[in-house]
Amino acid sequence: MATILAQNPVADQATRLRELAAAGRVRAYTVAVTSGKGGVGKTNIAVNLAICLAGRGLRVTLVDLDMGLANADVLMKLQTRYNMSHVISGVRTLAEITTLCPGGVRFVPGGSGLDQLANLSEFDRNRVSAALHTLDRNTDVVLLDCGAGISKNVTTFAAAADRTIVVTTPEPTAITDAYATIKTMHRGLAPTDVRLLVNQAASRAEARRTYARVSQVADRFLKQRVADAGYLLQDMHVQLAVRCRCPFVIRYPHCAASACMSAVAEELARSRFPQQDSAGFFKRVLGLFV
Repeated sequence: MATILAQNPVADQATRLRELAAAGRVRAYTVAVTSGKGGVGKTNIAVNLAICLAGRGLRVTLVDLDMGLANADVLMKLQTRYNMSHVISGVRTLAEITTLCPGGVRFVPGGSGLDQLANLSEFDRNRVSAALHTLDRNTDVVLLDCGAGISKNVTTFAAAADRTIVVTTPEPTAITDAYATIKTMHRGLAPTDVRLLVNQAASRAEARRTYARVSQVADRFLKQRVADAGYLLQDMHVQLAVRCRCPFVIRYPHCAASACMSAVAEELARSRFPQQDSAGFFKRVLGLFV
């Protein structure tokens, strides 16, 4: 494993999570990664974040929920026979389609080019959330790679997560769409922890300005607090890794983007434990349909 993944490990925290889980007092911490528009690096961030978290001793399951346009498997050079469409149809269980991917992360593949996944019914979304509920048994962190945009497939799962990370770049169109996504989720079931991650920033200063623009507008017009999830600097190594179909934190562990990703993972790994009486992901998703 790349050395950057072992920086500042939180093994004690991971051990404590497992102890609490064994005692039936904790559930998996659910993190949704989404974006207002495609092409901002959302899936790449989800994949590499999952690997960084696993490198810190946490049991991580990455779920590709980019319904109909799933491609996390492509970034990791994986070939899977079954995907989420088989779970929805009842042909396979979630456990049967889960596979091991680079970095020790368990991976639940989505499906690409499937109308069934792109246009899920309310019943199908309930079936997906029920399947994801089974991950509480043996997972510390469930990372959901949601789709881009403001469809029900995206906002339902993103808004129900413990933490929602909205990815944007400094481009005006990406910023506008990121705010639109936050606004849409706010109108439904407002996420308890919404954070903005700025990707492809030219500098730390540009990342801060981008975050400030979104957070200030959300606070003023929505009364919604948007926290800072961090940033990734522009780095040619990211695209080189994509072309090789290898996560950049593994192929280029010492590059600038990997250092930034490590910092994002470190903060997330140190997040508080979910409380026993807090509503889990499955219950919150069901609440959207009441």
